[in-house]
Parts: sequence; structure tokens; C-alpha cells
Amino acid sequence: MMQLHQDHEEFKKRNTEIVAIGPEDAESFKKYWKENKLEFHGIPDEKHSVLKLYGQEVILFKLGRMPAQMLVDTEGVLRYVHFGHSMKDIPENEELFKLIDSL
Repeated sequence: MMQLHQDHEEFKKRNTEIVAIGPEDAESFKKYWKENKLEFHGIPDEKHSVLKLYGQEVILFKLGRMPAQMLVDTEGVLRYVHFGHSMKDIPENEELFKLIDSL
């Protein structure tokens, strides 16, 4: 999430909203958001309902939910999905900017 936070202004310039959905309970999520001064939207998903809706994996031996990035256009159409295979498997923001710019 910090990668998204670092380039938040670049996303805003592209008229792009960031919404992070995490596995924590609401109180833990709120605390993390405040401690890190994150400027985009965050939604706790303690019951994994969003995770299940989009088919995101939980791999217990890798300590839980794997990262996923999704790009939804202004019409609500899912244009890009990346399901990470580890916590380091996250597309660079530059890759996301190229995708956004191509829409």
C-alpha cells in the first residue's frame, strides 16, 4: 500500500481513485491508515467477502491473503487484474499508469 501512497498524486492527476481492501478488522485497518497517513480509501474485509467475490487467494503457508491489483473503468468494467503469488509480486506504479493512460 505504501507504493500506492507514494504516487497518490500521480493517480489523482489521472482521475484515478485508489481503494485498498484489506483482511484486517475495522479497528486495525483504521489504526494502520492513521499511522501511515494514507490519503486514499481503505475498506476492511475481515470476513473476506470481497476476496471471495473476486477470487483472490489466501495461502496459509505464505501468511494469508496474496496481493491483488484491479483496474475498474468509469463504467464499472474490470479492465485489468493482477493476482500476486507472493507479497513481493506487485506491479510497479509505472505499469499501472500505462494501463490507466491507455483507457
